[in-house]
Amino acid sequence: MKITDITLDRLRLELDPPFRAAWDPEPRRTFDATIVRVHTDEGVTGIGSGDLMDGFETYKHLFVGEDPLDITRHVRAIETANFHGAHYWPLEAALWDVIGKVHGRPVSELFGNAAKKLPAYASSGELKSPEERVATALKVREAGFRAMKIRIDRSRVDEGIAAVRAVREELGADFEIMVDLNQSWRMAGDTANASDLAKTRKTIARLAELDVFWVEEPLPYADLDGFKRLRAENPGVRIAAGEMHHSPTELLRYLEEDALDIYQMDVVLAIGMQRARTLAELAHLKHRQFTPHSWTNGIGVLANLQVAAGVGGGPFFEFPYDPPGWTPERRDFMLAEPVRVNAEGDLEIPDRPGLGVELDEDAIDRWRIK
Repeated sequence: MKITDITLDRLRLELDPPFRAAWDPEPRRTFDATIVRVHTDEGVTGIGSGDLMDGFETYKHLFVGEDPLDITRHVRAIETANFHGAHYWPLEAALWDVIGKVHGRPVSELFGNAAKKLPAYASSGELKSPEERVATALKVREAGFRAMKIRIDRSRVDEGIAAVRAVREELGADFEIMVDLNQSWRMAGDTANASDLAKTRKTIARLAELDVFWVEEPLPYADLDGFKRLRAENPGVRIAAGEMHHSPTELLRYLEEDALDIYQMDVVLAIGMQRARTLAELAHLKHRQFTPHSWTNGIGVLANLQVAAGVGGGPFFEFPYDPPGWTPERRDFMLAEPVRVNAEGDLEIPDRPGLGVELDEDAIDRWRIK
């Protein structure tokens, strides 16, 4: 089997009203997605998405003509291309889609087959008042979720904690709440300083009183000692991070230093599926957990889900959902059917071979950037 071509469909969905992502200073009026297709001489086509694949045309020749099943070779080649360009992990996802289709099995089975479904948490995206956040939380619970994540802005900590408190009081102790401080990385052009360690320590101490399940990305990635200090000072609060950490060796250092309770590397944005599996297994051997970031589109959600289910990730899986601003219909506009949780709030592994992706070709034609 040989790769005959790798094609990219660049899509742009207009967002009206705009989506006001908590981690982005600019309201989002469009949502871009790049669909990667790996074509083979045996008629099997693999599909991936996640990172936008900017500049990939320069490196396409490294893969065309090669056997798509030689995944270790391709992962290493992607890493060499990443060093000089963007992050081309959606290509690895498409290659695993080919491998799953060739073997007639979901990719999660090839990665270990530890789970057939995972409990999902509703991952919010916007900053909302306590009243608005409670209203969303009630919708989330009605949809079957048993947990949700709330964003807190470093310049609006009191309002954010008030939102967490309001949700805790309304939904009770049985509903799990995670909190994301969004301090580990920045959008391009956002030059504001992160919250310092002293302020962050006070914030987490206040959140501990509300019995939050974890606090995510409380500090910049460079502050390894700060992460360790937060864990030591707040034994009742899990510390989570790593979603956009692009260096497997740095993540190994985090594991060696025991800096985190939960590792969150995204397989289509940060380090790829095979490397994520290795690091997840190491985390489990250290009695730590892996639950990947999945804030891209439905194809990225499925790629991360396949790895998490393969290795037994958890305790929850991230499901980007914050109605009315962010819904499965917006997120998965390129799919024949949006990815959804079942009535119990679980994400079930699709029984189709590969990643389980089914594209809506009409939607792709409609939203393709000309």
